Amino acid sequence: MGIINRAVRNISRRKIRALLVIIALGFSMAIMVSIPAGVLANQQTASTAATNLGNIINQTSASINQTSTQIDCSLAPSFSGFGFNGGAGGSSTSGGSGFNPGQFGGGTSGGSGFTPGQFGGGTVRGQFGGGAFNGGQSNPMNESLYSDINSTISGVADVEPILQASEGQNVTSTVSFNGYSRDITRLAVDYTIEGVPLTSDLINEYPILPTNITAGNNLQAGTTGDVLLSENNSAYFNAGVGDTITILGQTFNVVGIYSPSSVAQTQTLFMNLLDAQAITNNTGYITSLSVFAQSSGDVSQVATAISSLHPELTVTTDQTRLTQLQTLQTTYNAELATAQSANSQTYSTAVEEIVVVVIATSLIVLFVMLYTVKERTKEIGTLKAIGFSNYTVMAQFMLEGILLSIIAGVVGIAIGSIAAPTLASALLPSVGVGAGNRAAGFLSGTTRISGLSVATLNPELILILFGAAVLLGTVGSLYPAWRAAKIRPAEAMKYE
Repeated sequence: MGIINRAVRNISRRKIRALLVIIALGFSMAIMVSIPAGVLANQQTASTAATNLGNIINQTSASINQTSTQIDCSLAPSFSGFGFNGGAGGSSTSGGSGFNPGQFGGGTSGGSGFTPGQFGGGTVRGQFGGGAFNGGQSNPMNESLYSDINSTISGVADVEPILQASEGQNVTSTVSFNGYSRDITRLAVDYTIEGVPLTSDLINEYPILPTNITAGNNLQAGTTGDVLLSENNSAYFNAGVGDTITILGQTFNVVGIYSPSSVAQTQTLFMNLLDAQAITNNTGYITSLSVFAQSSGDVSQVATAISSLHPELTVTTDQTRLTQLQTLQTTYNAELATAQSANSQTYSTAVEEIVVVVIATSLIVLFVMLYTVKERTKEIGTLKAIGFSNYTVMAQFMLEGILLSIIAGVVGIAIGSIAAPTLASALLPSVGVGAGNRAAGFLSGTTRISGLSVATLNPELILILFGAAVLLGTVGSLYPAWRAAKIRPAEAMKYE
């Protein structure tokens, strides 16, 4: 106990020097512990991106396989505005000569009361119909212009008109490049409405509604005023089965909650198409069509016939989606290999940096203790003259070095807890998640995978740091303590 008291007293006698040494050692140990934290964060980033992307591809592949007869149709971006007010002068072949810019859902023949820029449309192209989820590709369509698909094309079993619209706030950010700046406006989505026709034929025969119902029931044919919420929607509205929620001033009953089968459904709630058109002031308009062929063998000829009849539509079949998925999978594998290579490089860099920090920390302890031994030579001689053994002198100096390192370890933990992300990012290359983000972009619009892990200290790393502090204090103090123990009392007493 006397050795410990003397060690603590000797450290406190030289407060400024001890403080400077502790701060220097503390930063070294903070770096030492932040580097492994950064390596673990990079590994977690790559692993999360791989897992998320794999799940998205698997879910989407399964969804595509379930809809092998489905053909998706949406208005091509270059035809934005086609068919607006078509009943007042537009047609499917003329490009909608009755279109008045900014009057979608209003004007002379649309739903009255619509103000451009409000929910459901406006001056930002692609905002209507869930622009935040569909990358601006879902332009509004006059539903009446496409009734001929079901009536004139052979091989069509049924047609599902769909209205998608996203609610949220416009967020503007400035992007600068080569001295030029541009304001980019996007919609920060709170939820997306998907209106589908609740007819018994479509509900019973085709997968137009989610199937993984976790609470309550699915939407039923012929009902209005009901909604089916995703689990995310349920949390957003703080509502469960049997509750009522208000959407755009209209009250709806929550009949069920479902678990999304893809990222695209995470924020999507389902309701009757007529309800969706009414609350968004877009009666008679839709954002896409799902055409169901009578058999998978009819898909190709039906898709070709739709493109011929309506060249303004972008037509996508399950084969097209599967091809896109295969291309994405190839890109994903290449980027995953790049991420793994980056992880290997990061690991090598981390090992080199840790070796340098360990050596530097050991040298700091070594030189400080050597200086201390030299400075206290006369004191050592006095201790030995009054009967202190070599072992006691050696133990005292080693204990002082270990205590300095342990205190520095505590300081290092405090610094690392705050600055680990900054230190790790400054010292190590980071692993990107480009493949995961591109996958999410392809499969679900602008939704992005959150795959970037942040370097943080966990209990294991904290224990390792304490162990390293004791070890480095022991190693750094070993030679100075041995040297102190070997000093002869007579020589030490003469030292000035």
